[in-house]
Order: sequence, then C-alpha cells, then structure tokens
Amino acid sequence: MGGKLGNMLDPRVTRLAELLCDHSTRLDASDTVLVHASDVPNVAVAEVVRVARSRGARVAVRLESEVVRHALMLAMDEANAALIATNEAFEMDNMTAYISLRGSNNVFMASDIPDQVMSVWQRVYATPVVFERRVPNTKWVGLRWPTSSMAQQASLSTAAFEDFYFRVTTMDYARMEEAAKPLKDLMDRTDRVELKGPGLDLSFSIQGIGAVSCHGRRNIPDGECFSCPVKDSVNGEIAFNTVSLYQGQEFSGIRYVLKDGRIVEATAGEKTEKLNEILDTDEGSRFIGEWSLGYNPHILHPMKDTLFDEKIAGSFHFTPGNAYPPPGGNGNKSAIHWDTVMIQRPEYGGGEVWFDGRLVRKDGLFVLPELEGLNPDRLGTA
Repeated sequence: MGGKLGNMLDPRVTRLAELLCDHSTRLDASDTVLVHASDVPNVAVAEVVRVARSRGARVAVRLESEVVRHALMLAMDEANAALIATNEAFEMDNMTAYISLRGSNNVFMASDIPDQVMSVWQRVYATPVVFERRVPNTKWVGLRWPTSSMAQQASLSTAAFEDFYFRVTTMDYARMEEAAKPLKDLMDRTDRVELKGPGLDLSFSIQGIGAVSCHGRRNIPDGECFSCPVKDSVNGEIAFNTVSLYQGQEFSGIRYVLKDGRIVEATAGEKTEKLNEILDTDEGSRFIGEWSLGYNPHILHPMKDTLFDEKIAGSFHFTPGNAYPPPGGNGNKSAIHWDTVMIQRPEYGGGEVWFDGRLVRKDGLFVLPELEGLNPDRLGTA
C-alpha cells in the first residue's frame, strides 16, 4: 500500500515525505537524520531519503522487518538488549533528527514474547535510547505505514483505508496549530481538571505543568494537546470505552481506581493479571505520565492503533507510566508509557471536561467560543 500507482510513484507519498521533512522535522543542512523503517516499501523509504537529502540533511537509514525483530525478541536476554541499546544510543547521539516509518502485517506479532523479556527490553533499551535520548534530544516524528492489516483493524477495504490514511496524515497541520493555541493557553493557566461521564469521575491538578500542542511535529497523524497531572493529585475512577493494544496484546474493559496519584486498583476482565503485571513494571508505572485531549477531525472511531486512536475527535487519553520532560511533565519515570483512550462523543456515552469549575468540552465538542475552531465541523473543512 502507498507505494506506486502503476509504474509511477504515488504523489501522496511525495506529499507525505515533504510534510515529514519540512513540517515535522524541519530539516536543513545542519541536520543529521536517521530514517528508520520497518516493513515499508523501498520506494517510499527512498522518497523520504530523496526529500531529506534535497533539504541538505545528511541521512542514515536503518531497515528492519517485524519477522526478524520477532525472532530477535524471542531470543532476547539482558546482555543482548544492552548490546543493542549501546549501539543505538551511540547512533542517536549522532543524530539531530529521527523519522520512524513502521509497517506491520500482524499487530499481534509480539503477543508471544515472554513478559520478562518485554520488561527487560523496556528497562534496558527503551529507557536509555528512547526516553533519555531520542525524545528529549532530537527532532523526531513517527508514523505507521498503511497495510492491509491496518485496513482490517479499521474495518475498511484496502483502498478505502488508504484514502483515509493519506487524508489524515497530510491534513493542514499548520491550521490545526493555530486553532489549538487558545486551548494550550487555557491549559497553561488551569489548576483543577475534572473529567465526568459514564464510568468516569476523575479530578487532578495540572497547575504549573504546562501544556503542549501537537500538530504533526512528533506524530503523524496528530491532533492533541497534552499536559500531565501533578503526580500525587489524581483521585477517582475511570472505565475506558475503547480497546487498547499494548505489548502485542489486546485489552478491553480497562478500569482504574486512583488515590493520591497512584493506580490502586486495575481490572481488565480476563486480562486483569496481565494488566497488573505491566503496571508493576517499575515504581513509576502506576502513576500517570500524560493526560491529553484529542481532536483530529478525520479520526472518529478506534482501530486499535495508538497513533490514530489517541487523536480521535472528542476523546482524551490517560497514560500510566513515563512523563515527557517539561513542559508537559511531572517528573514521573517509567519504562512504560501506555496511552489509553476514552471517547466522549454521544455515540460512546458522552461526557464532560471541566477546567477550574468551568465546562470546556461536552459530549466531545468544545463549548467555549475561543475553542470551537477545534471542533470537527471547523477543523475538518477544506
């Protein structure tokens, strides 16, 4: 998908490559960029390389395969993880930018990786390479590449999903940035947040944390404004109304009870034991590392892909685990970062978002005049 039309390069691929290099990572002659691709058509990777080089950047490429990665992870131990982490940490230390293109033909490919291996991988590899290097020190952007597997997740035909994919990934993110400025400013000034709805009664503070508007700089697709609760301020309960895919396993009916910032009760039906194993990864994994409002006008329903689901219009996500550095962080450190989504549009049960006693969003629509530009009927127009 998304490669060639007949013998010609799909022009939508060129448009996406230009967005990644110009809008997302803002490449120029001062940059060194790693293009990291897994199961993506070579013609698409080559187009990203071509565009990056045309902007003057020096380019390194790493190509991977989910089949090879699966074999590697099945045989993984701490020493091997440390070897990979050492190599890729050195690589990241020499990059100013990072573009990740991830394809997959089986979203459950990691489902049989032993829990202890995933825990070691998160601790020995993800923490030093991703959270301590790539995230804070590079201009990075990540996206999933469209595949037939993703089309099945979205319950769409292959052609219809491809049209949806390119519509979402190449939308006018500069326009989104402008529309989100009042929301960021409001969140910067906010202390108390209250989230209400079916199975939902949460309150916490974001005072002094700050907010980050996301409009295609880090993730494609994009469309969220995130902050983070003051670490010990979260109290209440939440029962999520979407399915979440994490570490190669599917979780439904996730419910948390939080007291003074910590998840003290966690259930997910038959996956309750596995859920709690993940939440016991380390000391920080039962605290919340992110809270974010989603508003991409083209993404309306979950497809069990976090990069898409966390941007659903009228949603928010609530994230146990690692917090990104300020602005938008509370200092919580963890090897996990699990964005779990709740949709508040009427067809999903509705709900409300309150800032300092003031209703901000009801049933998925922003109600304050200065925020109405983020509603789908405004943001989604041509």
